[in-house]
Amino acid sequence: MKLDRMLGILTILLQNDRVTAPYLAEKFEVNRRTIGRDIDALCQAGIPIVTYQGTGGGISIAEGFKLDKSILTAGELSDIIAALKGIGSVSEQSQIERTLDKLGANADAVVSMHEPIVIDLASHYKGYLTEKIETIKCAILAGRLIEFDYYYGKGESHRCIEPYLVIFQWTSWYVFGFCTKRQDWRMFKLNRLWNLSQSAEQYAMRDIPPDKRDFNSHFKDDIKLTALFDRSVKHHLIEAYGPDCYYETTEGLYFDIGFTNRSYMISWLLSFGDKVKILDPPDMISEIQTIAKNILSIYSC
Repeated sequence: MKLDRMLGILTILLQNDRVTAPYLAEKFEVNRRTIGRDIDALCQAGIPIVTYQGTGGGISIAEGFKLDKSILTAGELSDIIAALKGIGSVSEQSQIERTLDKLGANADAVVSMHEPIVIDLASHYKGYLTEKIETIKCAILAGRLIEFDYYYGKGESHRCIEPYLVIFQWTSWYVFGFCTKRQDWRMFKLNRLWNLSQSAEQYAMRDIPPDKRDFNSHFKDDIKLTALFDRSVKHHLIEAYGPDCYYETTEGLYFDIGFTNRSYMISWLLSFGDKVKILDPPDMISEIQTIAKNILSIYSC
């Protein structure tokens, strides 16, 4: 945090002719003595900072001293701001807001804070999601195991893992780590993860194998589906998989694609009601028939 704070102080001094110690203390939520020590450390690092006493006094960088503020281009800074706003939708706001404030503190900032891109990574249960991400992040930084109950297609299980990364991929949040139960690297979906806690037990960091760093490998679309959709649902197919996911026939829209998750695929197909007919695989046709019969029996009573 000290290094982050010092970089923040330096950024503010570069963007302002003169600021006061109380202003910096309030900005970084520390006391004036801490700001004084940070200023001394910056001076020792070779940054010529001058302090002025009395009315109109304050802290500034000496005249004639210049740092190149174009290390990042306007486009790169714009991308950083957009990304920070997205992370802010699932993280504690205070630190994100302070960082954004540093990037665009005044009117002559390199890039406008009014970034025309909105990224909202939160889900309908944002409060729980934020809490989970913060807990996992703290555990990673402290090198501590985490424990949780996990709900998936085969039932429920209690897991203990060495957390390494929090990942957003394929519209969902995951934690990636080494599972002590399976003795292998695993990804766990945060939506299915509850009763999360940080363990007192610490772990030694492992090197993540290169093949495990390919996170797309955890989402293999090896479940093949062939189906015929009614033309009236064309927009739904395009929204989900793009305009090249089907081709038109005299009978309707011929759809042939691979899926990662079978249960999701079944639910997705059922959402189309009578606007889709499965052509392959046969076992999926049988499963849909069984579900349809069960639904009919519920409403036949």
